[in-house]
Amino acid sequence: MASLSISNKMVEMYFDYLRHLDSSAKKKLIIKLTESIEVKSDKKFDIESIFGAWEDNRTSDEIISEIKSSRVEKKNSAAL
Repeated sequence: MASLSISNKMVEMYFDYLRHLDSSAKKKLIIKLTESIEVKSDKKFDIESIFGAWEDNRTSDEIISEIKSSRVEKKNSAAL
């Protein structure tokens, strides 16, 4: 997400509006703003976590042969 940079005048305008909030609302706003600037660690993708997803005893040639033999031509499927 892109950052928004504002001038001191704009900050004063926001503060003028927000100063009328009660203490509870101000505290909630402070918490939200603080959380928004905290650095969050990036979780790195572990490629090894996807290993082992495919389990099969057939060879690649057997799998390819099965895929090819299970294909249906459009002409034959329309007649059914």
